[in-house]
Amino acid sequence: MATYTKFQCFVEDLAEKKHNLGSDTLKVALTNTAPSASAHVKLADITTVSVSNLDSVTLSVSSSSQTSGTYKLKVADKTLTATGDVPAFRYAIIYNGTATDDPLICYFDYGSEVTLAKDDTFKLDFGDQLFSLA
Repeated sequence: MATYTKFQCFVEDLAEKKHNLGSDTLKVALTNTAPSASAHVKLADITTVSVSNLDSVTLSVSSSSQTSGTYKLKVADKTLTATGDVPAFRYAIIYNGTATDDPLICYFDYGSEVTLAKDDTFKLDFGDQLFSLA
């Protein structure tokens, strides 16, 4: 299973109303360079690989809700399907594609490089929730 890491800027971005996680469009970017949870704040800060040969990088929010003071964001698992060769990547970055400057939320480290050829698939498994806040 991939290792989850929250970008530190995400906490401030929430407090400063950059995200409406119930309605904004969340997307996936891929990179083969380790992101810095403390230094990177927007997608342009990271060298990403081309995702033009993927069928879609948009995520589907299943649920954005709170119960008893704990907020949970649930995102459906995403299967990336290659329509052509996709450059090697190790990290999947989740970012807000609606907000100005594409602010970063978190990333997943898959531990080793992944390459996709035409018609290959790769599943991003988010478990029962992307994250929770209490």
